Amino acid sequence: MKIVAGNSNLPLAEAMSTELDIPLAKATIRRFSDMEIFVEIQENVRGEDVFVIQSTSYPANDNLMELLVVIDALRRGSARRITAVLPYFGYARQDRKPSPRTPISAKLVANMITAAGADRVLTMDLHAGQIQGFFDIPLDNLFAAPVFTRDIQDRLQGENDITVVSPDVGGVIRARAVAKRLDADLAIIDKRRERAGVSEVMNIIGDVENRRCILIDDIVDSGGTLCNAAVALKEAGALQVYAYITHGVLSGGAVARVTSSPLEKLVVTDSIQATDAVKEAHNIEQLPIAPLMADAIDRISNETSVSSLFD
Repeated sequence: MKIVAGNSNLPLAEAMSTELDIPLAKATIRRFSDMEIFVEIQENVRGEDVFVIQSTSYPANDNLMELLVVIDALRRGSARRITAVLPYFGYARQDRKPSPRTPISAKLVANMITAAGADRVLTMDLHAGQIQGFFDIPLDNLFAAPVFTRDIQDRLQGENDITVVSPDVGGVIRARAVAKRLDADLAIIDKRRERAGVSEVMNIIGDVENRRCILIDDIVDSGGTLCNAAVALKEAGALQVYAYITHGVLSGGAVARVTSSPLEKLVVTDSIQATDAVKEAHNIEQLPIAPLMADAIDRISNETSVSSLFD
């Protein structure tokens, strides 16, 4: 097995390398003066099982193109099998046509990764389950729920007044999975979204009064939906509001929005490398996913079950 790291999230790649006790493969990934990407794999990969670690986070297009070029370099170097490891799969929110003459970009990106030469994909908490069907190669979709559950149990040890909350109807399955692990109640926030990045909380389905509420979602971007949900829960009588979100995109003024919100803590994974603003925020924490991702890589390489990780 060999591990090649892109530039999108080197700390995570290094942590996964440490977990597997396998050094990162020597590779040069640089830009020409016009920002064209150049890749050179500096060790033999012929006949090897190679894993390329690259989140397609900001800058999404640069990181995606870097991933494609690395995969092509490995394919032309005669790697036996190439697995694209995307802790965060960008473009996942464009998984359908919400209005006429709009693209399904998630399918386009899936085609590009396959055409570049990837043999399989490993990712975490896809925005929509049907994206697995966009790929014509095997895809393993890991879940952050076990990581979140352990942290919630440690943080709120002994508390029996926990309610897991889905910030929208579409995230109910994800929230229910965490609620089942915690043996906690479930609530749902019904909201109306007027346009992208702007949401209006309409109604809370379920009892949250005098409860410690935990919001569960896959992506926090602008933070508007999350902060509105926290405000609504507090107004409905919640004692405390926490949020556990897999991918902390946190673009624009999201960090300032979160720090001034009623959220006790926003906990995200390190699938996306934290910015300085995220590191300095008093109520934002990152949980490591390197052990989970490394375990999945080891199982894929040894041709053993990945799904049993979540039994």
